[in-house]
Amino acid sequence: QVQLVESGGGLVQAGGSLRLSCAASGIAFSDNAIGWYRQAPGKQRELVAISSRYGTIRYADSVKGRFTISRDNAKNTVYLQMNSLKPEDTAVYYCCANNLIREYWGQGTQVTVSS
Repeated sequence: QVQLVESGGGLVQAGGSLRLSCAASGIAFSDNAIGWYRQAPGKQRELVAISSRYGTIRYADSVKGRFTISRDNAKNTVYLQMNSLKPEDTAVYYCCANNLIREYWGQGTQVTVSS
């Protein structure tokens, strides 16, 4: 059974930091691209950052220089370090594993940034 479990969300003031974690089980973690996505109320889900199986990393323009994605294949875990948070970063954050055949999603973790 595949499981992706996000943690680390919460309420933080603007300018603060949070570190999200996504622990995966039931998949060949290193064979997957792992991405962080977010969905704000009334908006479509959008890509925040993604780490390919080859180590290539891509960020949304809105988070470049503030967010850092990293993965630990030995622990089957991907992280999202979020610094200089803004109220517009408020959303439910999801991790997604994609091996080009299937994709798997976590249940999401709420991040709320107060002004």
